[in-house]
Amino acid sequence: MSSWNNPVQDTVLPSTNPYGNYTVVDTVPENMLHMVHAHWYQFPPMNPLWYGLLGFWMTVMGTLSVAGNFVVIWVFMNTKSLRTPANLLVVNLAISDFFMMLTMTPPLLVNAYWGTWILGAFFCEVYAFLGSFFGCVSIWSMVFITADRYNVIVKGVAAEPLTSGGAMMRIAGTWAFTLAWCLPPFFGWNRYVPEGNMLACERNEHGAWVATQGGGVEMMNFLLKELVGR
Repeated sequence: MSSWNNPVQDTVLPSTNPYGNYTVVDTVPENMLHMVHAHWYQFPPMNPLWYGLLGFWMTVMGTLSVAGNFVVIWVFMNTKSLRTPANLLVVNLAISDFFMMLTMTPPLLVNAYWGTWILGAFFCEVYAFLGSFFGCVSIWSMVFITADRYNVIVKGVAAEPLTSGGAMMRIAGTWAFTLAWCLPPFFGWNRYVPEGNMLACERNEHGAWVATQGGGVEMMNFLLKELVGR
């Protein structure tokens, strides 16, 4: 129980907490502190057991996800009969999920071992960008897959069939729109910061930054309504 009451004493990294009390920020490297929101200084450290459990869970899920999505991509590429417009959307989802877990899992496992983010400020931003980028591509891919299924099931034979050109246009639009959505934090519109457990990084969800994204969210909602309404 000593590590629960005084968690820093059992870690390799020294505390960098400027306030002196034990918090989840204690072992964050000094060159990362400027990225940590003051909100997280009120939370106690995680029990070291959770780092091991999280590492185990991510190892299992990362392996299954990378292997499973690779199989989907491989089967699609080697089976001509499966290369339908609808399946183009599915394989696009598999590609984004494949790269999502391939890029997210290894760094998280390294940080879970150390109990904090140790890969530096720049890679924190890159990591958060990749997670946001591939995550948004996956979400929009599922939106287009859902819209296609809605079109087929609800409208039936009267529905305008999805063409390969239409599917490719949706896929290209998904990647382009997502890139435009995820690049601004590098240029001052919001920013990428460590998550609350200090093991991964994400888009900042605190303060005035959140309100500035309202316009983008409303635009996405409008596009979604237009898409489903057709």
